[in-house]
Amino acid sequence: MSGNSGVVNHGGSMEISQSAVGHGAMVNVSADREQKARHGKRADVGVITVLGKEAKAVYEVLGLHRAQGGDLPFFEGTVNVRDTVTRVAAIRTLSPGQRSTVVAFDHLRRHYNPAVVVLVGIGGGIHADIEIGDVVVTPRVVYYDLRKESPGGRRRRGEEREAPAAIGHAVNSFFIDHDEPARFQSTDNNDIMREYRALTGPIGSGEAVIADAESEIIRYLKGFNDKILAVDMEAGGLTQAFHEQDGSQAVRGWVVVRGISDDAGPNKNDEYHDIAARHAATVLRSLLPYLRLPADRT
Repeated sequence: MSGNSGVVNHGGSMEISQSAVGHGAMVNVSADREQKARHGKRADVGVITVLGKEAKAVYEVLGLHRAQGGDLPFFEGTVNVRDTVTRVAAIRTLSPGQRSTVVAFDHLRRHYNPAVVVLVGIGGGIHADIEIGDVVVTPRVVYYDLRKESPGGRRRRGEEREAPAAIGHAVNSFFIDHDEPARFQSTDNNDIMREYRALTGPIGSGEAVIADAESEIIRYLKGFNDKILAVDMEAGGLTQAFHEQDGSQAVRGWVVVRGISDDAGPNKNDEYHDIAARHAATVLRSLLPYLRLPADRT
């Protein structure tokens, strides 16, 4: 047949994507897909930090470098631990709190499509078993800020979220291999060798900076679950972002790693931030091989 144009299919099935047919046809590809086509960027693990000290500790301990191009301040690199190479992409939130953490999660998901996202940094200890300098590794978060305000007083409605079973198994395997609590040593920026522990247990998360160990929030959390080890201001946003994600680029799991910088009491200050942040980053480095989930995409 002469003068034929277009697409012809003689039986069977056919899929055409990112294509156009006909005179003057055009294809519009989203900026995200164009970015992936140009750079082919992928990460096995995405990392979110909040404070500058947290970000610096992660970049130095993992050996990450600033990503070239793009408008967002990503750091990336490969980390080899126990003969397992893990591709890592990290971003610092624009500001503290749950909302900015949600946005950071989405940035990682769209630009690097990691299988797992880890929130890393500092937190306040609220349990007798936890000490300043220790690190909490947890797939369980209790968001405490849901509440009802009435003339009769405040009633909190805590919401607990747990990471998928694959993450729970990964954390369990980490502690089987390293003991529980796991014991670590690392040298700080002043060349002082410090010993500390990594433990696992739930944490509480909300919008409050807690500087009163006897506060109503602490009492509530201890009543909700007496095994809650620490508190932070971002983990609730991470779990919500994971819960509400959609599309084909779905993150498969999350975990929180918090170095304990204070006891959430009146003496709370910034003195131990550097040390706690570095301890958290060091534990994260040892945790990375366990976060390479089975059947991770390449």
